[in-house]
Amino acid sequence: MARPRFVPTAEQRRMVRSMAAYGIQQEEIAHCVGIRSTKTLRRHFREDLDRAGVKANAQVAQTLFQMATSGKNALATMFWLRARAGWRDNVVSFTRPADPPPFIVTPEKKAA
Repeated sequence: MARPRFVPTAEQRRMVRSMAAYGIQQEEIAHCVGIRSTKTLRRHFREDLDRAGVKANAQVAQTLFQMATSGKNALATMFWLRARAGWRDNVVSFTRPADPPPFIVTPEKKAA
């Protein structure tokens, strides 16, 4: 007897989009939805899987951008400039002064 054809529900689509946006592996998503294979998951939820991560990244980037441009969050501003504008911290290397010579020569004063 053949297995009944899988037809995704709106609730399953919402769950797949959320889990994919959070970065959960497809094997785990399939298990939670009640699908045995990732191949079946991809067949029925391809668009949801492809777009979820991009939408999540865009939402986080929007939040970071608002934090960085508000002037209230210096760390967000610095992170944005490093990640997007290529800014880097200057690394200053301090070296220890050279060791003094093993002996010291002092000139003698001539008597007048």
